[in-house]
Amino acid sequence: MKINSIDYLVRPGKKVKLDKWPTAIKPVYKSKDEYKKLLGEHIDELRSLQNLLYAYNKYSVLLIFQSMDAAGKDGSIKHVMSGINPQGCQVFSFKHPSTEELEHDFLWREIRCLPERGKIGIFNRSHYEEVLIARVHPEILDSEGLWDESNKKMVWQDRYRSIIDLESHLHRNGTRIIKFFLHISKEEQRKRFLKRIDDQKKSWKFSTADVEERKYWKQYMKAYEDCLEATSLADSPWYVIPADDKENAHLIISQIILDMLNKLKMMYPKPDAKRKQELKKIRKLLSDEA
Repeated sequence: MKINSIDYLVRPGKKVKLDKWPTAIKPVYKSKDEYKKLLGEHIDELRSLQNLLYAYNKYSVLLIFQSMDAAGKDGSIKHVMSGINPQGCQVFSFKHPSTEELEHDFLWREIRCLPERGKIGIFNRSHYEEVLIARVHPEILDSEGLWDESNKKMVWQDRYRSIIDLESHLHRNGTRIIKFFLHISKEEQRKRFLKRIDDQKKSWKFSTADVEERKYWKQYMKAYEDCLEATSLADSPWYVIPADDKENAHLIISQIILDMLNKLKMMYPKPDAKRKQELKKIRKLLSDEA
């Protein structure tokens, strides 16, 4: 089964109803062995394109991962980016804002972590938390000290606008952004939580709060729907990834990244006459040593 990136694209200006988007689809692989083969091919191509991205040095890439808990963000980043040169890639996991971060605007901490030209940056959660979890739990806004009750109603639209302005600015300056929402079903999340509890390697980070958040599932889905509608742009699109099958999700995500990188039409720098002469001299010096 061929992976078509457009099938998962949130088209700009279109309404989003997540209950119409599947959390599971027919696998794009026929067996575990084929999955490993396909992912290996994707990783090899991604490694090659990363080298080219670094050499071309005109673009940077920002990958943003958002989801409900246990949807597989960590695993997707680990598997899809496993062949990447760590010198050209940075992963940032954003958790609850620190006291210092709360004294700045809601985009400040992420802006400090943007990738340089030639590099890939990965945000495991991001500034989008401020229009997702903060929307489900608006009391979070009280700790940010900006609004009173009279203007809280406008905060979400204002934040969407700030995000759009930032991402448009980054695109104009060479940063290519892809945003992934890993769409997991509530039942699949329940099963994965149970596995975490029984797995000593994972149970240490599991808390009652993770289960408590399941009570707000409908509110989170509404927050995601509004967010995806408002902030999926042609230049920085959202993709909704069926996440009940982790392996399938890895292949879809990696293919979307490859499609974007290939569209950049990058090439290795060609040496000019002066550089060719310099390389010729260096070659002669090395040859004479022999």
